[in-house]
Amino acid sequence: MDMAFKETFLKQWNKYFPKAELPITYYYADDTSHAPYAGVPAKQQCVIGDLAKVRKGKSLTFDVNAVGCAGGKRYLGFRAELRPNFEYFLSCGIEGELEGERYKRTPELVSEVLKVQQPFAAPGKYIVFKRIDKLEEKDEPITAVFFASPDVLSGLFTLTNFDEVRPEGVMAPFGAGCSSIVYWPYHEGKKENPRAVLGMFDVSARPYVPAGVLTFAIPWQKFTKMVGYMDESFLITKSWKKVRTRLNKG
Repeated sequence: MDMAFKETFLKQWNKYFPKAELPITYYYADDTSHAPYAGVPAKQQCVIGDLAKVRKGKSLTFDVNAVGCAGGKRYLGFRAELRPNFEYFLSCGIEGELEGERYKRTPELVSEVLKVQQPFAAPGKYIVFKRIDKLEEKDEPITAVFFASPDVLSGLFTLTNFDEVRPEGVMAPFGAGCSSIVYWPYHEGKKENPRAVLGMFDVSARPYVPAGVLTFAIPWQKFTKMVGYMDESFLITKSWKKVRTRLNKG
């Protein structure tokens, strides 16, 4: 981790997005020396809820056992298997046997979706989550994840598209809350020209984030470029000053 870059970002963030929440980051590792182990949950729970601690500044390390739901294990790259009858679980359910979430119209449609959302193998035994100000020189983050209000999202969205010709420099793919901060941005980060990922539309994950908050996940190589553009972008205009004044009021 370039510590000079970290300090530059923190300065710029405070300048243009006063009082806005700092992003969290993550990377994969093969041991637990990077941050405290999150622990094995006593019951099934959403990893998005666990990340509330990271957002407040507590760094955490997770492995397959520390992730409390099957979807989280899959979308963080720890396990490919899905629960039995997943196609029915995500759609209409099975009468008298399984309640469906009704996020997709039919089981057949879910099967087609799964062909697109292929599982991946995590490049390390553990995934380490740290808020950006907690990063150390030894850390190698691969994504910056903002939990943000509409005003902050407007700034991030516009800055993401600042050097883009294509109109879709930001994508908003269907998926679980954890897929929008890990699975999709991880895969975008493998591309030469990655997109940012707008997410946390998952109805099941919404109770674990404040009302009025979505996520904006940016592959690290894209993120570092964006920070370098801040002082020449719309952020220095009177238009953004109006938004910034509102942010500063909290």
